[in-house]
Order: sequence, then C-alpha cells, then structure tokens
Amino acid sequence: MLTIGDLSRKTGAKVSTIRYYEQMGLLPVPERSEGNQRRYSKAEQDRLSFIRHARDLGLTIDAIRELIDLSQHPEKPCAEADRIAAEHLATVRGKIERLRKLESELVRISTSPHPNNVGECYVIHALADHDLCLADHD
Repeated sequence: MLTIGDLSRKTGAKVSTIRYYEQMGLLPVPERSEGNQRRYSKAEQDRLSFIRHARDLGLTIDAIRELIDLSQHPEKPCAEADRIAAEHLATVRGKIERLRKLESELVRISTSPHPNNVGECYVIHALADHDLCLADHD
C-alpha cells in the first residue's frame, strides 16, 4: 500500500491533483491507516496513470469518467470508447485548424512592410481593425 506522497512520486501527480481526482470521483475513496493516512493499492496507481495519460491527451474529466466506467465492464463492445476518442479527435482537429488560421494571420501581419514609426506600423493597425478576422484570410 502506498501513501499519497508515495503515489504522487510514483505517478508524477501532485498530491492536490490526487485529492481533486478523488473529489471528482475518478479515483475511489482510499482506505485509511490506523493513523488516518490515505493508503493506495496498485489498482489505484494504475488508475491514476490512466487518468494522467488521458489528461495528457486533453480528454475532459467527463470523458475520462465515461472511459473509467466502461473499463469496469470489459465484456461491453468498444463502440462507446471509440465514440469518445472520435469526438475528442474532432475537437483537436478543430483546434489545429484554428491555430493554423492564427498562424497565417500572424505571419501576414508580422511580415508586412515595416515603416519607421509605430504610428504607421501595420501590426498596430491590423490589431486595431475590428473588421479583420481570421476567417477573412483563409
């Protein structure tokens, strides 16, 4: 059995994060020692590693909760887990597209001719122009 500090060291999760995951219901309420210290088993360590990996991939707490619930029923079909992954992939692709547009706009405004003074600076004028938007420069 591991203390919360040991679990933190083994998984790289902060103690406060472990407590947060317990409050959110992602980790079960741990057993307690006679001195009222939290005690964690290998199963909780594995679950915390699962949660951290899912968070590193950007999955939401709700999606992780669904995946944990699904993992408790290994006989169920994988369709729900696939759906969660596909939805997250669509979200990530949308963010990538917005970042590409942002990159394009920043390249456009930062590579325009450079005047001698800020009063004529294209970057300042472009940022002040409320009519410009990323969608206009696809």
